[in-house]
Amino acid sequence: MTTDIAPIRILIAKPGLDGHDRGAKYVAHILRDAGFEVIYTGIRRSPEQIVRAAIQEDVRAIGLSILSGAHLNIMQRLFDLLRAEHAQDIAVFIGGTIPPDDIEALQRLGVIAVFPPGTSADDIIRTVREHLPPAA
Repeated sequence: MTTDIAPIRILIAKPGLDGHDRGAKYVAHILRDAGFEVIYTGIRRSPEQIVRAAIQEDVRAIGLSILSGAHLNIMQRLFDLLRAEHAQDIAVFIGGTIPPDDIEALQRLGVIAVFPPGTSADDIIRTVREHLPPAA
């Protein structure tokens, strides 16, 4: 008798006006190849659209790629919306050009991991797996 465990669902999104999505697509691809079910929303999404999609898709995590420098404002809004929707059980990670001095502030908001440019695929996969163990 085998037990089929559904793959962990992760939403990858590109908030704000930044249209450079190479990193977001890269992360979506490596996570998909690692066995996660990935939903990619595309570019220029608002925090409201991202949270709505995450809830509709019943994801366990949201991964954001932000290169615009607006990461603190966007993340604050995203976490406010998750709380308002009683969806704070959805984990959030972020990648992009995040100054090291902002990492602690992002973690205080609730970000589980920050992936700066150059983070290896293995590190991303390992970190996401550590924070999102399969459901029992």
